[in-house]
This record gives sequence, C-alpha cells and structure tokens, in this order.
Amino acid sequence: MEHYQVGILGGGPGGYVCALRAAQLGLSVVLVEGDRLGGTCLNRGCIPTKALVKSADLWRELQHAEEFGIQAGENSFDFAKMIERKDRVVNTLVSGVEQLFKAAKIQVIKGWGEITEAGRINVETESGKVSLEVENLVIATGSTPFRIPIPGVNLDGVMTSDNILDEKTLPEKLVIIGGGVIGLEFASIFQALGVKITVVEMLPSLLANIDEEIPKRLNPVLKKTGIDILTKTMVKEIKSVENGLVTVVENAKGIQEIQSDRVLMATGRRFNLRGVNTEQLGLELERGAIAVDSQMRTSVPNIYAIGDVTGKMMLAHVASAQGMVVAEHIAGHQVEMSYRAVPSAIFTHPEIAAVGATEQELKAADVKYKVSKFPFSANGKAIALGETIGIVKILTNEEGIVLGSSIMGPQASSLIQELVLAVEKGLNAEELAKTIHAHPTLPEAVMEAAHGILEKPLHFA
Repeated sequence: MEHYQVGILGGGPGGYVCALRAAQLGLSVVLVEGDRLGGTCLNRGCIPTKALVKSADLWRELQHAEEFGIQAGENSFDFAKMIERKDRVVNTLVSGVEQLFKAAKIQVIKGWGEITEAGRINVETESGKVSLEVENLVIATGSTPFRIPIPGVNLDGVMTSDNILDEKTLPEKLVIIGGGVIGLEFASIFQALGVKITVVEMLPSLLANIDEEIPKRLNPVLKKTGIDILTKTMVKEIKSVENGLVTVVENAKGIQEIQSDRVLMATGRRFNLRGVNTEQLGLELERGAIAVDSQMRTSVPNIYAIGDVTGKMMLAHVASAQGMVVAEHIAGHQVEMSYRAVPSAIFTHPEIAAVGATEQELKAADVKYKVSKFPFSANGKAIALGETIGIVKILTNEEGIVLGSSIMGPQASSLIQELVLAVEKGLNAEELAKTIHAHPTLPEAVMEAAHGILEKPLHFA
C-alpha cells in the first residue's frame, strides 16, 4: 500500500492548489480525481464562461463600431467556433495544471475515491481498486448543479451550467430559472448573441446577496437589451411541446406560460459528498456542509475539508485560499482562514464586483456609516471607452475606515482589487484618495469615490 503525507479527494481549484502548495512545502502528496484536473471552475464554470464572455463582448462591440468611426462591413459569427475556442482555452489551462503537477512530482490517481475511515482513500480506477494510506486527508469534492424539484425538470432541453456549454448551436429562445450570478452571466452571453432571454427569479430582486443598489441599477440596463425579467415568480412546471419547451410560472399576474427552445437551471449548487461517508467517518455537518474551523479542520483529527463542500463561500478563489491554509497548517505553519475581504466578480454586461459589507448589512447591524458614489459617466477613460454605465460605491465607518465596496461598470472585476486591499488592511478613505492614480484610467473612479467620503468628488458636482 502506497503511503503519503497528504491525500486529497478532488482536483478542483481547492484540491489542486492545496496539492501544489503542499508539494512546495516538501510534503508527499496524492490527489484523486474522477474527471479532469481543475474541477468545475476550470472545465465547466469560471474559465469556459469567461472565454464566451470575450466572444460576446467582441460581437457586442462590433455592433457599435460605427460610433467609433469604424466601418466594419457585414459581420457574422460562428457559435460552433466560439465553443471550439472555449475548449482550446480550457485544454490549455488543464494541460498547464497537469505540467505543474508533473514538475512538483504530485501523484494523481484518476478514479472515484471513497472515504470510510481516517487515513485511507479507496479508489475505483479503470484498472481496478487502489487503496491509499494518507497521514492527512483533505476533502475537496466541491458541488454540483441543483435542479429544483418540479415536474419536467429532467426533460430533454432542460440544462444546467454543466452541459449548456457543450451546445454547438444557439437556441432562439432561452428561459433561465434563477437570477443569481450563474443565471445572469449566461443571460448576458446569450443575449449578446441574439438569443431571446427570459430570466425567472423567485425572490423580489436579482443578485440577492450583493448591495441592493446594484441590482436596482442593473435591472433596467438588462431590460433595455431586451431581456425579460420576472421577479417574485415561482416556476410550477416545465412541459415538452412540439416546438420545444413551455415553462409554467406563477406570480402576482397569475399563471403564465413561456415558450422556449431550451431551459437553463441556474438555481444554485449543492454540496457534493460523493464517496464521503460522513456518518461512518463521524464528520460533523452544518446544514448539509462539512463543519470546519479556521484551519479547515473537521471534527475528525487529520481530516480537513475545503471548497464548496464546507458551505462557507462557494467561490473558486475561496477554495484555493482554503487549500493554501490546509497545506501550510499540515506543514506546521500557524495559519488561519480569513473571510474578511473576499471579492466577488459577476461577468454580466456591465461587470459587477464587490467586497466587504453591503449597505443593507450595515443598516441591519445598526452600524453608523458613510457612503460615497462616483459614476463612470464622469470618468474620462470610461467616456473614451464608451462604457459609462455604473458606479463605484464605497462604504466606511464614521472614522473613514473602508468597510465595503460595490462596483458596477467597465472592468469592475479588476477595479475591485484596490478595495479588497483596503478592506483587508483596514485602510481609510483618505489613504485611497491621496494615493496618486494614473490618468486617464478607470481606477480614478475609485479615487474619486474615496474623495467623496472626505468631502466630495473632484470631478462630479
């Protein structure tokens, strides 16, 4: 029986980063993965969708080329080639991770692992069963798409984020059930490519977990592009008809039927405990997720858990950070996982990003705060780019310490990092405002919003 210091079940952004860091620290590592390295993020989520976001953005820009003095002529796109490019991007990155593993001498066992006792992983591979003895066990099994329990959910044409990316042709009409991050990213991609989109959301607003001002601003922007948005709407049934599918919904207006070629289930994800016998192992659970402490230790000695399966924050970069903490803790370092300043990025058009507290959270906690907003319509670079929709919003305490920020606008996913650092290090608005920002650039909008905490922005009345 082979023996390792670290055994990891799952090769997603938590598991593979944990493996690489553990190997850097001189530990012997084995990783078990039934699919390709990279997990959902690299193979079916973050990366492939961003490849399609780029294609959609280019096509969107071509539609407005004349505004920039460019006569582009007759344009068209080939969706199948967009998918081929997406696959090339994914394969390039997966190959890169595989090469890193080879260089680090990390053993990868391809197969489905099962854990029934601490210190051992049993793996079903194509060539038979393998048993691995490990000193420290890391559960990184991630999550899977959740399908709401309604009639018709398993009909042909009802898809999840896992398989819609494999489609080679575009539907004419697409119903998206769920107005969260996944649903709205796909809505923006497919709308740009000419698909008629209807988003159905049970809650009163889209993107329920971010600062409520942002979805209020985003909603009319999406509607202007032709996306139909139904909030406070329950899905009752999906039916197969001659020309596709019919989604039956109910809201204050009564029962409605929405016809489409495809339906995308974007109703969240559930913890994947495949191969993890929690009861036999004696693992403590919290609302279905594996309970962990700040060092990602479970209730069983020498068993750790990271990523979505912990139910903390279901984000790839959180899983990676947790994986780093585990590797370093096993190596004897004094480390703890902090969720103080975790950024989120949503690749709609325009982009959205956020970190730290939201205004509604501060109100609910009865925290006295200051707020400043700066519009991209007053930013020189945004005007030059022709992307003026959105704001930078900064929240501070009364002393000016940055508590949170939300951005909607061009390159929000990159701009947020300055605010992540501010929240993480407890910087105050004056430090941001008096830091020289290059001109003309989008980050000047962050500087101007920071000035607004002190007195008011320089370039906005």
